[in-house]
Amino acid sequence: MFPAAAPSIYQSPKCFVSYGTMGYPDTKQAPRKGKPWTAVMSLDFIHKVDLILPSEAYDAACQQLSNTQNAPRYARVVMSLGDILQGDFFTEYIKKGKNYALCLSILTMFVDKETYERAGLVGKPYGAKGGRGSKPRWMVTYNLREPSMLRGHKGYDRLIYACKSVFTQPMTWLFCNSTTETPNPDPLQKFSPTACTSTFSVSQDITVLQPGLDVDPEILSENDRESLEHFATEVYEWFSLIRLGSSRVEPHDSIDPYLSRYSVPGDDPKEAKVCKLSWEGFMSAQWLRGLLMDVLVACPSRTWFSLSATSFSRSVSGNSDDLTILRPPSATGRYLMWETKSSD
Repeated sequence: MFPAAAPSIYQSPKCFVSYGTMGYPDTKQAPRKGKPWTAVMSLDFIHKVDLILPSEAYDAACQQLSNTQNAPRYARVVMSLGDILQGDFFTEYIKKGKNYALCLSILTMFVDKETYERAGLVGKPYGAKGGRGSKPRWMVTYNLREPSMLRGHKGYDRLIYACKSVFTQPMTWLFCNSTTETPNPDPLQKFSPTACTSTFSVSQDITVLQPGLDVDPEILSENDRESLEHFATEVYEWFSLIRLGSSRVEPHDSIDPYLSRYSVPGDDPKEAKVCKLSWEGFMSAQWLRGLLMDVLVACPSRTWFSLSATSFSRSVSGNSDDLTILRPPSATGRYLMWETKSSD
C-alpha cells in the first residue's frame, strides 16, 4: 500500500466533461438556465478568452462580433478596503446589486495568522483539511449584500473597525462594470480610475492536423464512459496546444521524439486551416455569455467552434478555473464541455 499524501494547498485541478443539447439562443433574452449557460455564469472574473474556429467561418464571425460586441473595458483604481465598504461606492455598486463587483459582492480575503488575529474577524483555515503548508493562512468571507451588512450591525461594524485599524493600506483594484448603466454621479470617479481595454489579437490561417471532433455515436448509444473520457481528453489536449501556439499540431512538425512523443489523435487526421481570436485582460461572465450567443448566431449549424475561458487564480498555488465549450461539426445543437476546477 502507498502512504496517503499529506494534506497540501497544492491540490491537482479536476476536470468535468459534459455532453448535451444546447438550444438556439434567443438574442433578445440571455439564457440563464441549463448547461452550458450555468457553467459560463459560474465563472469568476476572466483573464483570457480564446475562440477557435475554421478559417472559412472567420469572416462571418468577425462581422457578427463587430456589430454586437464591444471590446471588454475595465478600470484600474487605487482604493483602500474601507473606501469600498463605505460611502456612495458601497451603496451604488455593491448594495444595489446592478454590477458584477467583488465576485457578486462576495468579499474574500486570504491573510496570515498574525493579520487574522489582529483583525478579529471570523474565518477558517485555508487549505486541504487544515493543512496550509509551512505558512499558515486564513480565509475570511463576507456576503456584502446581506441585510446585516449595514452600520449598526455587529458583523459590519467589526469589519469596518478592521479596515480602519488593520487593512489601512491602499491597494490597486480592477473594476469591471458588467452593465451599460452607470450611476450619475459616478462614485468611482472620485478615486481617479484609469480606463483600460482588454487586448484583442487574431491568428489567421493556422495550418494544423485536425482530428475528428464528433463523438462516435456508438460511444453515446452504449453509454461508454471510458471511451468518452478518452476521446474528450485527446480533443481537449489538441485545442490546448492550439491555444498555446504549439508546433506539435502542425502537419510537418519534426520535433525529436525524445523531447515530445505527442501526435495528433485519430487514424487519419486531416490538414486544415483554423483561426484563433483571443481577448486578454479583465472580463465578466456576462460578457462571455454574450460572446457565446453571438458565435452561435454567426456560425452555421454544421460549423464547429471552440470557446475557452480562463479565470483569474484565487488560490495560493496559482491554479485557475477553466471552461472550454466545443460545438461539434456534425451534431447540430450538441455541445461537449470541459470544466476544469482548481481546488480551494
